[in-house]
Amino acid sequence: MINVGVIGIGHLGSIHLKLLSESKTFKVIGCFDKNKDLKTKFSSEFSLYDNVSELIIKCDALFICSNTPSHFEMVKMCLENKKHVFVEKPITTTLEEALELVKIAEKHNLIGQVGHVERFNPAIKSVLHMIEEPKFIECHRLAEFNPRGNDVSVVLDLMIHDIDIVLKVINSNIKNVSANGVSVISDSPDITNARVEFENGAVANFTASRISLKNMRKTRLFQNNAYISIDFLDKKSEIVKITDFEEKKDNYAMVIENSKGDKKQIYYSNPKSKSVNSIIEEHNDFAKSIINKTSPQVSFKDGYKALELAIEIIKKVNGNS
Repeated sequence: MINVGVIGIGHLGSIHLKLLSESKTFKVIGCFDKNKDLKTKFSSEFSLYDNVSELIIKCDALFICSNTPSHFEMVKMCLENKKHVFVEKPITTTLEEALELVKIAEKHNLIGQVGHVERFNPAIKSVLHMIEEPKFIECHRLAEFNPRGNDVSVVLDLMIHDIDIVLKVINSNIKNVSANGVSVISDSPDITNARVEFENGAVANFTASRISLKNMRKTRLFQNNAYISIDFLDKKSEIVKITDFEEKKDNYAMVIENSKGDKKQIYYSNPKSKSVNSIIEEHNDFAKSIINKTSPQVSFKDGYKALELAIEIIKKVNGNS
């Protein structure tokens, strides 16, 4: 089994801690948090360390779930002690810090994974093989206000999930970024819209808000002869595919005709997706990478790329505010 420790046992950390304790692959050695109330909460179930260095030494890998500003210090400490690291998103708060972590992990041949959990959402996994050179992507990630997480911009808090997904499916360099944002409750923007243009002609439009009246996590992709809708919240997807008309009757297809008389057939489908826990899936991917010494699905480099675009969006927001 892989001996692991959890650093930061707040909301996300406690979820990771519980699932890791139930895993047949990982063995939880203990956890660390500066918050005394959290220590009391978990003291009866797990070994709590007052010194984070002592915990790191006893583990093969660490899960960093502390607040974002502390990521760099914690991850660097683990890597320098030759430990594999899973860190919650975003990887760090600056590109310089993220790049340094990438280099340290490569130097010591360590596995570094970033917690962009939506990569493991069954809704996108069920349609990923159908996504082919999308031309336009529309992302909406709206959440009801929660004081947790507002220590960073909504771009780093919410939008970065969709940024990571878009960078996964669009294989092209970025040509232009424009963005606007508004601070309503927090000191940093609570709602942001960004438009990202790629060199291959693709365009992605992002909207993220943490002051919505309801939660929404939807992405829509438009590509040649197909429309794909992904609902990350309900873990469902829909595909609308357009093909050339065939005389053979198909009860499941809708036929449309344009002004020139050209006929097309439209097919609707809802791909079946496995009912899985996305966090457990990313845990399994981390373990597989450690055991097989292979790159995880969301590497430190992926985390760096997502952060790079997120920071560029934040710069544009600040320039327009």
